Amino acid sequence: MNATEQIPVYTAAAPRVPSSAELRDRIPGWGVDLDRADRPSYPREKRLETGAHWELPESQPETTPRERSIEHQMLPPVYGTSVPLKGLSGRIRRYSYERYSEARAAHWLLLLAADRVDAVESHLASLGTARPDNPITDTGLAVEAQSGGSRFRNNRVDLSHQWLDPIIVAGPWLTAIGAVVGATVVLRRRHQPRITEEHDQG
Repeated sequence: MNATEQIPVYTAAAPRVPSSAELRDRIPGWGVDLDRADRPSYPREKRLETGAHWELPESQPETTPRERSIEHQMLPPVYGTSVPLKGLSGRIRRYSYERYSEARAAHWLLLLAADRVDAVESHLASLGTARPDNPITDTGLAVEAQSGGSRFRNNRVDLSHQWLDPIIVAGPWLTAIGAVVGATVVLRRRHQPRITEEHDQG
């Protein structure tokens, strides 16, 4: 075999497939795992009697619809139920799984957007509790002030994108405040005509 025959040529015609012996002579170490006994995982590949009486375990009951990729025919036999989908973020996540494959960028971009929406929803929900989220302590600003401003030291590798941190942290809070202010304005406008009419009648 000369040098030109060793170079693979990709044409419309099917190229000649080298034999195992030729590949072993040409490529050092090629085919070392052809013999199953030489594989490091060989003992694990043995089919042992485990006592299992099923080929596929009984499926967990699906009490609420769970999201699954369109590549999968069914849910796995066991899946998590601790964080069910909720609100607008849940609708976005469900649409991502129902509409786009995991191979599409749109699938993951929608999931990222759902995470941001979920953060806003969580902040809004916390405002109705006895202990709402604290943007000063929850974001580490108090600790940052006590540590002497380690965020701005030169040995940090994330200095180039730290300008995004205020936007990411303050964004949900500004959105929540805007939603509360907007709702207050709408409610006042709805009640304003009634007050005016009662005043004119009096």
